[in-house]
Amino acid sequence: MKLHVNGQVREFEAEEDTPLLWVIREQLGLTGTKYGCGVAQCGACTVHIDGEPTRSCVRPVSTVTAEQKIVTIEGLSLDGSHPVQKAWAALDVPQCGFCQSGMIMAAAALLKQKKNPTDADIDAAMTNICRCGTYNRVRKAIHVIARGGDVKTAGLDIVEGSKA
Repeated sequence: MKLHVNGQVREFEAEEDTPLLWVIREQLGLTGTKYGCGVAQCGACTVHIDGEPTRSCVRPVSTVTAEQKIVTIEGLSLDGSHPVQKAWAALDVPQCGFCQSGMIMAAAALLKQKKNPTDADIDAAMTNICRCGTYNRVRKAIHVIARGGDVKTAGLDIVEGSKA
């Protein structure tokens, strides 16, 4: 079987009901896409299929054709220069980082669809779960990108607590 992943047609062998996530990680060696919950709730496994964010942990590989274009976090940019990746780094969005490849993929899809998303748009699109609770930083990063990428406008006033 064949898949079109990150601009290349790749061959693999797997059972038809094998989740796309496992083909991406185990057969193709692209380990940036993470396994989180296995039931399409957390979003750590998010990839783009023809530009649409898709939870790959529940998508059988047999439902994806060789003509459909899959993009993983590795294919978003080769050097981390995608605006979402740059904003994530500049605003220290990740804490543990486990969910962040899925978050970045969801945010990139949102921003491609809506150049200036509202908070309601962000809430509707960003259904990924972050155990560290970086949701405010995710929202700020998306707004920064929509405004052209100036991280100084993010309004993330982080004040160290004083010891009493």
